[in-house]
Amino acid sequence: MPLPEPIFARVGEPAIPIVLVKKAVADTWLAAQRPAVQTWARQTGWSGQLGNPLILQAADGSVSGVALGYGTGADRARKRFGVLANIATLPKATYTLTGDATDREKTAFTLGWALSQYHFDRYKSKAVDGPKLVPPSGVDVPRTSAVATGEALTRDLINTPSSDMGPDELEAVTRALADVHGARITVTKGDALLSQNFPMIHAVGRASTRAPRLIDMSWGMAGPALTLVGKGVCFDTGGLNIKPASSMGLMKKDMGGAAHVLGLAQMIMATKMPVRLRVLIPAVENSIDGNAFRPQDVLTSRKGLTVEINNTDAEGRLVLADALALADESPPDLMICMATLTGAARVAVGPDIAPYYTDDPLVSHAITQAGQDVLDPVWQMPFHDPYEAMIEPDIADLDNAPKGGFAGSITAALFLRRFVTQTARFVHFDCYGWQPASAPTRPKGGVGQGTRALFDALPKVLNL
Repeated sequence: MPLPEPIFARVGEPAIPIVLVKKAVADTWLAAQRPAVQTWARQTGWSGQLGNPLILQAADGSVSGVALGYGTGADRARKRFGVLANIATLPKATYTLTGDATDREKTAFTLGWALSQYHFDRYKSKAVDGPKLVPPSGVDVPRTSAVATGEALTRDLINTPSSDMGPDELEAVTRALADVHGARITVTKGDALLSQNFPMIHAVGRASTRAPRLIDMSWGMAGPALTLVGKGVCFDTGGLNIKPASSMGLMKKDMGGAAHVLGLAQMIMATKMPVRLRVLIPAVENSIDGNAFRPQDVLTSRKGLTVEINNTDAEGRLVLADALALADESPPDLMICMATLTGAARVAVGPDIAPYYTDDPLVSHAITQAGQDVLDPVWQMPFHDPYEAMIEPDIADLDNAPKGGFAGSITAALFLRRFVTQTARFVHFDCYGWQPASAPTRPKGGVGQGTRALFDALPKVLNL
């Protein structure tokens, strides 16, 4: 799978100007235009509504410009990147943003444009082609391109059906990314997981015909150590506690955590962030066979903690536990875990917000502020210590699926924290990774959550 590229035209290429017009000044702006423009605006009902374009025509009928409604502050708060809601309706041409937009507005517009050009057309007979943008002055184009490419990679990985995105293919994509950026990669696969002490990764993936593995990629030789751990369950049947059909329909996205950390790694490596980056992905398929792990089995993890299996469908935390334990043996300055882990997180915050956990208030502040700055909403959830008793069963150290149904995302986070004892700063994201209905810059399907916020926050967190 090649790395996707955002659609930008070359700087200097002739482009049709776009100007952002806030609703509050739309009447004033119109009063300064030609009578024909005023008439056209009245006839179409245009008044600066968020995302509504007013096409301006030259005397020969060609498009001479676009007045793009910027709405009100409340409109923009309710609809992220809403200014780009109707960008696909523009005539196919090359555009650029002009006027008195701030550099921050220009950057958000340019990134939004790139994200809105995403199309998952791998299985289409004809690729989709839309309008192009010449990035305006004041925009860091290489950085914006790196972010858009990382997000597109995440989306592509999640959107790809499991038939074409199993552990082998996920490894191949990671190797390709490593080749692009000169990273180093090792893979522990199949029964070698047992001899190398990754017993829970092996237990979850052994029933599949597609061998389980731990993918370990490293990049950078200087700077703070940053480790990213991503859940790579390429398909989740639920194991012997098999999922009903209604719950299995989206399980191609259960490797969304891996997709997220690879997208974030692309952003980091493409911009040459001065860090020592490590990416760990336990890649498995949770399948059913005679050798599948069973409810009430007790597994011994890499860390030595024993885990009673009370639901084979709570497998993501098992494979992550071994990877987190490995990462913790060489404690980085910051460890980030990303996973499509619990339905409870969706109940708590819905599909649009990425909840995260950390005990470090400075890290939390940086991530939350970055999420607001780059329009990538996140929300801190608590590592609530009194719930620790809920993950402690009678016959083992830990329970992978506490009974009762309460606080499912929190207990999953507490479970993972048990495997990170040496690393001082640990962050866990419980992502959804899926856009249930199309929205501005986010077509229905796979989507990154929290990665842009993290990318923006990392320099502050790591003092770069």
